[in-house]
Amino acid sequence: MTSNSIPLDIDHAKHSVGGMSGHIFRRFTHVIMCLIPFLYYTRGDQLSKLVSMNPNQFVISCLLILISLELIRLYFGIIIVGQREYEAKQISALAWGAFAVCLALIFSPESKNFDGMESGLYAAPLIWGLTFVDPIMGEIKRSKKGLKFAIIGGLITSYIIWFSSSYFLGTPILASLILAPLTVIGELPTVRWIDDNATMVLLPLAILLIIEPFL
Repeated sequence: MTSNSIPLDIDHAKHSVGGMSGHIFRRFTHVIMCLIPFLYYTRGDQLSKLVSMNPNQFVISCLLILISLELIRLYFGIIIVGQREYEAKQISALAWGAFAVCLALIFSPESKNFDGMESGLYAAPLIWGLTFVDPIMGEIKRSKKGLKFAIIGGLITSYIIWFSSSYFLGTPILASLILAPLTVIGELPTVRWIDDNATMVLLPLAILLIIEPFL
């Protein structure tokens, strides 16, 4: 195991600011991000108009603000409750996740036939994969049940998300079949230079952009 990798079964609660309470807060912030697609696709126009922008401009502005705040945090070596000790000197998981979510909203193809949540037929499950699959796999690994069980739990969760999106949002079944396991694969990297919060979204997003013309 190199210094640039993270043990698969590491107990992150022991390395988080605030201990177990910080770890729970971190998981809570993960799960609460599931609301982002609902807000964007059902209230995005109203929210962005408050600052005289369209939804895409609003997301890009949020992304630029997040990048600026992360650079300031890194410069001063600040870590907040729920963050891990090593994040004082590298891009945080929160920043990676926010970056990936913004890219999913900006670049995911939208339905041309529907408004509201149905127009988020790809971005919504991409984001929900991050918000639910990552905590579930992380907790299974933290409980020392092994990578195999974590992958199984992640796949079950991911397929539930994607097939539910196929049923409720009209996501093509073929897309769900292909992208659900990629969400899980994106959680597996254990390197420090990029967090799985990013790869869980960016890997399936990249493949989606390639296969979308054929769906």
